[in-house]
Amino acid sequence: MSKAKKLRELLAGDKIVMAPGAYDAWSARMVEAAGFSAVYMTGYGVSASTLGMPDIGLISYNEIVTAARNICNATSIPVIADADNGYGSALNVVRTVSGYEDAGVCGIQLEDQVMPKRCGHMEGKQLVPKEEMVAKIRAAVYARKNPDTVIIARTDAIAVNGFEDAIDRAVAYKEAGADVIFVEALQNREQVESTAKLVGAPLMANMVENGKTPLDTAENLYKMGFRIAIYPVVTLYPATKAMAEVLQILKENEDLRPCMEYEVDFPTFNKMIGVQQWRDLEKTFVDPYTE
Repeated sequence: MSKAKKLRELLAGDKIVMAPGAYDAWSARMVEAAGFSAVYMTGYGVSASTLGMPDIGLISYNEIVTAARNICNATSIPVIADADNGYGSALNVVRTVSGYEDAGVCGIQLEDQVMPKRCGHMEGKQLVPKEEMVAKIRAAVYARKNPDTVIIARTDAIAVNGFEDAIDRAVAYKEAGADVIFVEALQNREQVESTAKLVGAPLMANMVENGKTPLDTAENLYKMGFRIAIYPVVTLYPATKAMAEVLQILKENEDLRPCMEYEVDFPTFNKMIGVQQWRDLEKTFVDPYTE
């Protein structure tokens, strides 16, 4: 079964698809090792890890699609990936969807912001006209080679025009062919509960620590009509905190030994990253008669 077909199967299941965020291949591997059935490539995290810069439209298509390919190659579970606003017009969306599919992405998320875009929980967002985003969704549906690839349409309209416009856009994007609708930055429980009824499509929820949307359990989100829950920074923020703390310990002590209790050891990491499997594979290529 292809990864894209597996994602479709998961979406049709009786549990929400929990997709923790990954910002590189190793964090994606960690998500899979923890037992999750899908991983979410976060543009916010990729921008931070690749450029050391905020998610304000600075990262390019080539940089992000390379990150997507690395993440997809490193994991055996479906990857849902942030594709920002498709990096331009409807024709750019055609290229973006094609490139993401070639990289191995199973779910492609497109949003209705102008360039430069902003992280969904930041201020200062602006929107393209609804008709322009509808054209982009149609372009995405046209461009996908695999019918199982999931097109996810995100609207950031709540922060700009309010909840009513967000629902109007969400319905239009559903009718344009989007498989899953993502109404970003829902602001309260009432909006969360009513969105599924008003849109009438499978929904994606964005669970961000200290973000705009109230946090909830996966089970409750599923009952309210959400079929995917992403946790985009659940790997990035803890990793950042841990690195900052252990580096401070090293700086203060000028000695690596106090840091070691905060780290995995050399053999453990080598086991996690698969050193022995690669060595075993290497041996299969060696002619035993030459040893």
